[in-house]
Amino acid sequence: MATETPFRELHQPAEAPYLPEAAENGGKKPDSISLLDILVILADRKRLIFRTTVACALLAVVVSLLLPVRYTAKATLLPPRQNSTLGGMLSSELGGGSSELGGLEGMAALAGGDLGFHNPNDRYVAMLTSRIVEDAVIQRNGLMKEYRAKRLSDARKKLENRTDINGDGKDDLIHISVEDASPRRATEIVDTYVNQFRDLSQHLAISEASQRRQFFEQQLVQAKDNLANSEEALKQTELKTGLIQLDSQARALIESVASLRAQIAAQQMMIQGMETYATGQNARLVQAQQELDSLRAQLAKLGGSEVSDDGLIVPKGLVPEAGLEYARKLRDVKYYETIFEILARQFELAKLDEAKAGAIIQVVDPAIVPDRKSSPKRALIVIGSFFGGLIVAILTAFVMADLERIEDDPESAAKLRRIYGVFRTRRGRD
Repeated sequence: MATETPFRELHQPAEAPYLPEAAENGGKKPDSISLLDILVILADRKRLIFRTTVACALLAVVVSLLLPVRYTAKATLLPPRQNSTLGGMLSSELGGGSSELGGLEGMAALAGGDLGFHNPNDRYVAMLTSRIVEDAVIQRNGLMKEYRAKRLSDARKKLENRTDINGDGKDDLIHISVEDASPRRATEIVDTYVNQFRDLSQHLAISEASQRRQFFEQQLVQAKDNLANSEEALKQTELKTGLIQLDSQARALIESVASLRAQIAAQQMMIQGMETYATGQNARLVQAQQELDSLRAQLAKLGGSEVSDDGLIVPKGLVPEAGLEYARKLRDVKYYETIFEILARQFELAKLDEAKAGAIIQVVDPAIVPDRKSSPKRALIVIGSFFGGLIVAILTAFVMADLERIEDDPESAAKLRRIYGVFRTRRGRD
């Protein structure tokens, strides 16, 4: 007669097969999670996921409707550019126009060239974002009242937060964009930026040509006075000594040395002008310094000196003693004549370059009244919040499932309670 199997034995689970991984973990089956387990967790908490996602999406809809509408007006400017064509034309004229000005072609090329030490747009962007321009924009558009600012500095910060001025693009243009609640006011603010920039650029030397023109203009006035004084001194010497002419050889020597000294002085002034916007490692500045050394070497061969007051222009033995005073006065006249001619040519060169390039602000794309809002992007806000809420809900579901698994394991539950106890103890101490 067959014996009956007890009911309890029939419902006992079969013994798990021996696994090497289980033996290494102390006989416990290793923790693993499959795609089916993930789907089960999500299915068990589908209501939580659905409600959280919908709540985030609805909240995003409400927030996007409450956000203020902004419009963006834009304009594109073409800043002034330095032109080197006129510099090349006049440099050839300077180099071959007169024997007294030989060797000045390189100096004219240096004066007329675009040195390109940095991005010129940085200078114009700094002018557009300067305090004087921003204050004028605020005052002319009534932004103190619009921004509800009590101080001008607060209104300036709000304007800067809504304004973007960029000149770092590869197109070498300056882009201005302004956000505002009113599309018409945004356009007016951009136009005010452009107009204030034009007004400011007319009063500032913002190009190398303008800087050179101002520098040579000051030097030219001084050279003109010196030339007039030297001519008057020569006239008085002629009346006193009765000497009106020197030996042709001595006169030629005096004129040659005077011309060299004038070229050296002009080269020194040129280097001083370049040093205002060039570094010592610039190739053109190094070339100008080498040319100055060459002119000094030629002057030394003729026995002359750069000193105009104490030293003689030529050795004593080459000029008769009776005409020494006349030679000195003649030397001064020739010296200042050459200086004046060089400076006059450089001044005209700078003026032509300035007129050619100029500080003319050209508007490539003028600002127009925007017909579409730029912010808020309601659709993007709702879609982003929807997916963000979905991700948060899924992570919350996994955390809840993991906490339930820990509660079912006595050892893990004890560890979790210990952690809770530590935090409770710390709160009690605080």
